[in-house]
Amino acid sequence: MKGMQRWQVLLLFSLLLAAPGISAAQNDYQPSPENLKARQWFQDAKFGMFIHWGVYSVLGDGEWVFHNRKLTLDEYNRLPQFFDPEKFDAQTWVALAKSAGMKYITITSRHHDGFAMFDSKVSDWNIVKRTPYGKDPLKMLSDEAHRQGIKLFFYYSQLDWHNPDYYPRGVTSWDNGRPNHGDWNAYLDDYMDGQLRELLTNYGPIGGIWFDGMWDKPDADWHLAKTYALIHQLQPAALIIPNHHQTPKPGEDVQTFERDLPGQNTAGFNTRVVSTLPLEECNTLNDSWGFTIADDHYKSPEELERMLVEAAGNNANLLLNIGPMPNGEIQEEFVTRLHAVGTWMATYGDSIYGTRGGPIAPADWGVTTQKEGKIYVHVLHWEAKLLALPAISSTIHSARMLTAGSDVPFSQTKDGIVLTLPEAKAGETDRVVVLTR
Repeated sequence: MKGMQRWQVLLLFSLLLAAPGISAAQNDYQPSPENLKARQWFQDAKFGMFIHWGVYSVLGDGEWVFHNRKLTLDEYNRLPQFFDPEKFDAQTWVALAKSAGMKYITITSRHHDGFAMFDSKVSDWNIVKRTPYGKDPLKMLSDEAHRQGIKLFFYYSQLDWHNPDYYPRGVTSWDNGRPNHGDWNAYLDDYMDGQLRELLTNYGPIGGIWFDGMWDKPDADWHLAKTYALIHQLQPAALIIPNHHQTPKPGEDVQTFERDLPGQNTAGFNTRVVSTLPLEECNTLNDSWGFTIADDHYKSPEELERMLVEAAGNNANLLLNIGPMPNGEIQEEFVTRLHAVGTWMATYGDSIYGTRGGPIAPADWGVTTQKEGKIYVHVLHWEAKLLALPAISSTIHSARMLTAGSDVPFSQTKDGIVLTLPEAKAGETDRVVVLTR
């Protein structure tokens, strides 16, 4: 993900965000039945865990530390020697996601530093060859995710600050000691696609590939048709989720929004275009993606619950990020909050899982979700006793509180619906009224 420098760069280059590398063949892309089924599963899942973890974690200053400190290759190449996550435990990580009510995990297989967190044969710039740890955590995580019934997605950075063939350089480049020449086609077709082939063949069925970094060279030919075809050929059900902040391109399966609800662009770099593809918002539990030792701005369980509800009300999933420590442990501040959200989801999950955005647009008071003849009215910010909702096409037969099961007085006319709400309980994040159609 990005630091402040990238935000500024993206604003400067926003006018350059054209759709590169789209061929006629790719424009003819038709998703397979397996892919369509996976898209539906994704929309039903609603909640996932994002994990940013790599050798950059050693410095405790985020995943952009290579760039932000303007380190040289010689300096950064020493970092893997200090990465020995002896306390990493795949079972604990997956169990934490499951206890939070999450249905999938997306983890950085490699970030912008190009360092592979898996046993790659394409290059020795990887965790098995360069660190004292010498093991493949993604293989352990994949095996454990399959055992516990959690889907695993791999984040993969198309941007590479380390490989000399990532040339010409992009907008985030600096003089770090790489030669001023390289083979762009070899980087894409041999190096990147080679590593993607490894991820798609050596780790069992995966949920998909979550791409990031194309914004670094927005006008380049990324050979997307070839790469996307490779992914769908090797695993037809695998979803392609690109974090390029543009209108979705042929071959892509999910539209993701970074630190934003779909279409709002409060972060300043996302597109306002909202497609008909499954949607996702990715955001952080504190302020950081990768482990940052000075970041203690942890969101409360109530804030996280509201974030999840608002995403669902905007017809999107929430992919919530944690940045584990370099020793492989997950900070207690993350653990306690995720457990609290899991407890909340055990009660309110019926109004989240398997839903789509409701028939009433999000408003200041809250959002709606819907499924199977039910509309869930999520009252997040409303103190008055009466809540007036706009008209909907369905006739409402009953209204009740999700948790207490008590009836909620209501009236419906051609002009709208009026609910008589019970008082909010102390500490109640979300009053959910279930309307039966």
